[in-house]
Amino acid sequence: MYISDIMETIFEIPEGIQIKYENGVISVVGKLGEVKKKLSHPKVKIKIEDNKVILLSDIENRKAKRLINTFLAHIKNMIKGVQEGYTYKLKIVYTHFPTTVKVEGDKVIIENFIGERASRTAKKLPGVEVKIEKQDITVTGIDLEAVSQTAANIERASRIVRKDRRIFQDGVYITQKGK
Repeated sequence: MYISDIMETIFEIPEGIQIKYENGVISVVGKLGEVKKKLSHPKVKIKIEDNKVILLSDIENRKAKRLINTFLAHIKNMIKGVQEGYTYKLKIVYTHFPTTVKVEGDKVIIENFIGERASRTAKKLPGVEVKIEKQDITVTGIDLEAVSQTAANIERASRIVRKDRRIFQDGVYITQKGK
């Protein structure tokens, strides 16, 4: 390995997308809105020139390559989010006690879950929209991490512990990911 070795990855920015990188924060603007994310590491430099994103590393090894590919994947997810958006679909499943789910502010409230008197709550992250239609819940947004984390929070809030999962199959489950 030589000191002059430089690892470089170039990614072409699609039409209708604007990308800015300032102080370790990358912001991607598209037709659906804007997504910001902190992407910084001492071994990786990000440059935006001539409608291209350039990811550089002074060191050429596997760790630097992994970091560059991770940053590239985050940027591609942000671009897809502002172009198309992300949607997760969940299904409410119950056998004896009719479970009701509603959204109040930044919380999703699950009531009468397996006959419990106390309601269960799940945190809804900012920038995420939750729609409930009968037994189906749709979680949408432009930030993949916020959408997936909100769906996971809802699924986790309805988790059953200390009971046989083969018998007690009630819950809210993720059925579809993506667009």
